[in-house]
Amino acid sequence: MANRQALKELQTRLAERLRLARTQGVAPLWLAVEAGSKKYLFPLAQSGEIFPWVGVQPVSYAQGWFLGVANLRGGLYGVVDLAYYVGGQASPVRNELVRTDSRLVSLNSALEVNAVLLIDKLAGLRKQDAFVDFSAPEADAPEFFGNQYVDLNGARWQEINLQLLAQQVNFLTIAA
Repeated sequence: MANRQALKELQTRLAERLRLARTQGVAPLWLAVEAGSKKYLFPLAQSGEIFPWVGVQPVSYAQGWFLGVANLRGGLYGVVDLAYYVGGQASPVRNELVRTDSRLVSLNSALEVNAVLLIDKLAGLRKQDAFVDFSAPEADAPEFFGNQYVDLNGARWQEINLQLLAQQVNFLTIAA
């Protein structure tokens, strides 16, 4: 009898959550990061683990934005300098003295790409209500760029669709 009552309460709670989700909608949720002089938003569902900076084993004859490979929790991951890949501007983390705030953000395992993005700084999580305006990507923007958002302080944040990024031929071709 107690199990039946607990099941009924669970069903009631789930039904209420579904009703709220339908009426309120699901707001996007992003991981906010900084790389180079730019601010980026990664969809949380496409982001993976966040790792501290670790030693990277360089790879010969690779693109300049491909820093090498890193062993993270027993798996090998390609390390991509996001600032350099997107804008051609090498991250200051390449300097041995500047590594305290830098992080490696992995792509969600569902994307099936063992890669991490080197970012200079984590800026936390953001919801839709953290922004006052947005605009569609410019016509000449990379395919993986999503909307550009403006926060309450006037700072511009560029959304990056990590799934589209991981499917780019350039991203998958590291040979120089």
